[in-house]
Amino acid sequence: MIPRTLTIAGSASQGSAGIQADLKTFEEFDVYGMSAVTALVANNSITEQGVFTQSTEAVEAQIHASMEHVGVDALKTGMLFTETIIEKTADLLEQYKGAPYVLDPVMIGKMGTQLLKDEAIESMKSRLIPKATVLTPNLQEAGKLLGEKVTETIEEMEEAVKKLHALGADYVLIKGGALSDYPAVDLLYDGEKVTEYRSERIDTVHTSGAGCTYSAAITAGLAKGNSVEEAVGEAKRFVTEAIRHALSFERGIGSTYHAASRLK
Repeated sequence: MIPRTLTIAGSASQGSAGIQADLKTFEEFDVYGMSAVTALVANNSITEQGVFTQSTEAVEAQIHASMEHVGVDALKTGMLFTETIIEKTADLLEQYKGAPYVLDPVMIGKMGTQLLKDEAIESMKSRLIPKATVLTPNLQEAGKLLGEKVTETIEEMEEAVKKLHALGADYVLIKGGALSDYPAVDLLYDGEKVTEYRSERIDTVHTSGAGCTYSAAITAGLAKGNSVEEAVGEAKRFVTEAIRHALSFERGIGSTYHAASRLK
């Protein structure tokens, strides 16, 4: 049977991030992708309101449809936005235990849009992080979860990843793409050992969807039965190529290219 994956996240109408990025990534990894949409994100110049949340009933129905009718070998959460959606998601994860769970704590979009309400952070920390197989914050998200300054050096990243691990996830992957004067360095911590993943820093602003793509690729690897370390390594290579061949649409921040690994 083909490995089955589920993403519980926001829909990004521009196609670069969120559900759209996750499903494109799942397809590239040859796993069967399903989705539960938590909110519609449609930032544009016409309307000032760019985030339209779904009801908890709608989110619950989508998750049940995936879990009961198809089954899930690994899942991820991305943008959850509200405390009520986090609480409902946590309840459902408790009901459907067993599959590896990747938690991407999406908080701020590439265009600066707030994608997690401030009052929802504590619920994420108490209800979801302890259930996570892998927690995948970037530097800004790590700072918000810890309530302290965003890290600026690899040494500070190592301190932060250990503090984040104390919140209860099995593994924490802190992504250092925003570090200046360093290669693109990420640190994975399992409670005992820090594993470093490096790639060259690619000079581009077109990185929309990189975090979603990275966590989706990890989810796909876990669904295939890979270890966390193997899944992160393969995902790192995948997202690096997606950034290297990023797409620019001549306005704003362009998209990572999910099919880049197929280019010759």
